[in-house]
Amino acid sequence: MNRRQFLSAAACGATLVRTPSLFGAGAAKYDLILKGGRVVDPSRKLDGTRDVAIVNGRIAAVEANISADSAETIDARGKLVVPGLIDIHTHAGRAKEGPELCLADGVTGWIDAGSQGADRIGETIAVAKSAPQLGRVLINIGRAGILPEGDTMDLSRADVAAARTAIQNNRDMIAGIKARLSRDVAGPNDFEVLRRAEEAASPFNLPVMIHMGQTVSPLPKLLGLLKSGDIVTHMFAPPPNSIIDDNGHILPEVIAARRRGVRFDLGNGRSGHLRWDIAEQVLHAGFLPDTFSTDWTPEGRAAQVIDFPNVMSKFLMLGMPLDQVVACATLHASRAFPVFHDRGTLKVGAPADVAVLELREGSFEFVDNYGNKRSGRQRLFPSATVLAGKRVAMRQS
Repeated sequence: MNRRQFLSAAACGATLVRTPSLFGAGAAKYDLILKGGRVVDPSRKLDGTRDVAIVNGRIAAVEANISADSAETIDARGKLVVPGLIDIHTHAGRAKEGPELCLADGVTGWIDAGSQGADRIGETIAVAKSAPQLGRVLINIGRAGILPEGDTMDLSRADVAAARTAIQNNRDMIAGIKARLSRDVAGPNDFEVLRRAEEAASPFNLPVMIHMGQTVSPLPKLLGLLKSGDIVTHMFAPPPNSIIDDNGHILPEVIAARRRGVRFDLGNGRSGHLRWDIAEQVLHAGFLPDTFSTDWTPEGRAAQVIDFPNVMSKFLMLGMPLDQVVACATLHASRAFPVFHDRGTLKVGAPADVAVLELREGSFEFVDNYGNKRSGRQRLFPSATVLAGKRVAMRQS
């Protein structure tokens, strides 16, 4: 699907209505109103039926029964209206069409988490710059980016000078550094790779995101290098070196890391990152994720990941309340990177990025990264997306 086809997709999901005032003599007060949806906005602790009015690309009002005219109306009755979703761990920058596909799923902000290193970072940045929504990139500390044989199995690829030069030349687009530390990615180099990632980030005060799980080094050793604002992704990865011990207790070093400001992120992905029993034990211990992310790839659309609302639905199945699920995909995600500081909210005056989701009841199958299947009674489906005050995508699910 090309951009023109995407943006002119046939109306489906939420219903678009043009009001008579658009064609009459009087100007409409609002550009767009989302009518009658269940507004879930954790930034305002709001969960109730409201109308959301937009003017000049900003949220203008969130009230019951707004009666003023609008140029366009989205009938959101029976749907959820939430802040635009922010996916802080994707690989949307790997494909030119990636950002638009994510936008159709309600994702109005994204971070490409280490698809490329210093040698080819310009490719990912070019995709981010041309994206319809806000996109930024994490530079892989391995200068060749993601490699089948392992990004930093050859330690010389963890090139601090190359990473720093790339960051300096692209300060507006590089939001942090990614260090993939699994056994098949960094091998016994994991600790030194992370140390070099922190060294590269230091002059720019940027966060480092680490890909944990199945590492050679013990997780507590790696966590000791992390600073406030850094992110641990794939937090539900199973042993070796999970965030829980053999008795299902959260490691004290994990708790200490969170207390000093390290964030813990889902990073769903497709291989080695999410296993139901680990997720259940972590949640049972009361250690909730700070953020949800998909680890999205084009291949992930066909299996396991599917889309961001599907990933969120897995945690409804695991027992997290809806408002907490939405918070992990919006408000909390907006705090992870400064570029999203004014997103993840429907407060009056905020940029009008909105996701309309359908919460369907039924029997839905969810799969973890190990082929284990679970059934849930609810699943979220994307219905419409509003970006900068304009409806830009609808698709049928």
